[in-house]
Amino acid sequence: MNSRIKGKTIVITGASGGIGEQMAIKVAESGGNLALIARRVHLLQALKEKLTTEYKCKVEVYPLNVTDYEQIPSVFHTILEDFGTIHALINNAGYGIFQEAHEVTFQDVKGMMDVNVLGLMACTGEVLPHMREQGFGHIMNIASQAGKFATPKSSAYSASKHAVLGYTNSVRMEAKRYGVKVTAVNPGPIATDFFSIADESGNYVKNVEKFMLDPAYVADTVVNGLFTNKREINLPRWMNMGSKIYQLFPSFVEKAGNNLFFKK
Repeated sequence: MNSRIKGKTIVITGASGGIGEQMAIKVAESGGNLALIARRVHLLQALKEKLTTEYKCKVEVYPLNVTDYEQIPSVFHTILEDFGTIHALINNAGYGIFQEAHEVTFQDVKGMMDVNVLGLMACTGEVLPHMREQGFGHIMNIASQAGKFATPKSSAYSASKHAVLGYTNSVRMEAKRYGVKVTAVNPGPIATDFFSIADESGNYVKNVEKFMLDPAYVADTVVNGLFTNKREINLPRWMNMGSKIYQLFPSFVEKAGNNLFFKK
């Protein structure tokens, strides 16, 4: 439970499943109100019914593909009309495809950049002026450990998450002057349907299954971080330690871990 959330309005993109759905549940448990964004409206409606019945909070759903950039301003305008304010935005929409650089199609590369980076930027751009004006707010961008520590078969996905981290770090410094908090969330592999697209062969899941994070645990950690001054949330801690070692000794890590990295 996060008492700081009670009565506040939280927008979550990619809320129809995975950690997006779990974060919505955690926000509702803490007494927050929710604006849920995703493509799969039937799943959003089912989640809304569950949350309003069990927690008596206000929940509205907004069907949107975050690559429909022209639609994003009107959706956020409607959210502000419905709720009056936005206290936090969790940019969660995203996906990945694990293939070697010469195998991944340009269409898939563009798709990851459109959703993971440009969609996130577009949504952030809609809430920043409002948050700056009210002098309060929190933007949480779901990035990845892959954005800190690139490995084979994830070149395009890692590039998109590197971009998210660069954008997040810059916006954090800009927004701080106006009382707006910005946090990067860097999870390792999570046991969700993410891998039905990212890893069609199933090999990566088999190799890392015992290390996969529970989506409810990730969601709880993220939601507990809302309205705190955390610069980053890194999960699991041991994997983040690996990224720090990589930054210090990249050649050694790439050589020592070469065989392991190719088990995707």
